[in-house]
Amino acid sequence: MPMRQSPEIRPKPADALVALAVILLAAALALGVWGHGAGSGLSAVISVDGRVTDTVNLSLLTGPEVRELSANGYTLRLRLSPDGAEVLEADCPNQVCVHTGAIHRAGQSVVCLPARISVMLAGTTDDGVDAVVG
Repeated sequence: MPMRQSPEIRPKPADALVALAVILLAAALALGVWGHGAGSGLSAVISVDGRVTDTVNLSLLTGPEVRELSANGYTLRLRLSPDGAEVLEADCPNQVCVHTGAIHRAGQSVVCLPARISVMLAGTTDDGVDAVVG
């Protein structure tokens, strides 16, 4: 039994328009996802004993600003900058808050459990792609 050949398929001019539309749509989506600046709309939310005590809009800061926070017998020196926040030093026993280092993206936080102080970055930015499947 002889094999049948399929008819030859040739691209049409409309196919080029469809391909161009798909490429433009992909570029627009990529710019929408990755086009935002890393620090746009970032705020530091400072909480003591679970209550928000201060919210600082980091994008309005012109340079680094150091604040001293005291609670539950402990003192922390916190540096806030347009790029993020970090605990410079603390007199708590385990120093986990200091060793956490600087935080730069929305959703990240630094917590000092003995002092019950937390600093969380909030904003409209995200930290990029969570996973790639395939």
